[in-house]
Amino acid sequence: MAHPVDVHVGKRVRHRRWLVGMTQQQLAEKVGIKFQQIQKYETGANRISASRLWDISEAMDVPVSFFFEGLDDGAQTGADAQVPADLLGDKEALDLIRSYYAIPENQRRRLFELARVLSDVA
Repeated sequence: MAHPVDVHVGKRVRHRRWLVGMTQQQLAEKVGIKFQQIQKYETGANRISASRLWDISEAMDVPVSFFFEGLDDGAQTGADAQVPADLLGDKEALDLIRSYYAIPENQRRRLFELARVLSDVA
């Protein structure tokens, strides 16, 4: 039976991979393993070693700590409590985030400010 932390870390690997538009094969090649191993990591069936997690974080340009974020779900308060815990599991949200980061930085900042104003009005 998979440990809940291994499952959580695997989900975070999968969500980040989706977010950056990377296939399991592409990630596996960057890390130097077979894509089947990535599948096992993402389901939590296989535990990711510290050195492999380091390689994955480098390949996906995030700190290792990214994969552990959200383990303490009870800590959400205020504005964070309004965001669903499974936000990264929502395909529409992931598509929106991908599209957002595809926009040039100066325009992205303006879009962000617009979204902030609109959310304050709602």
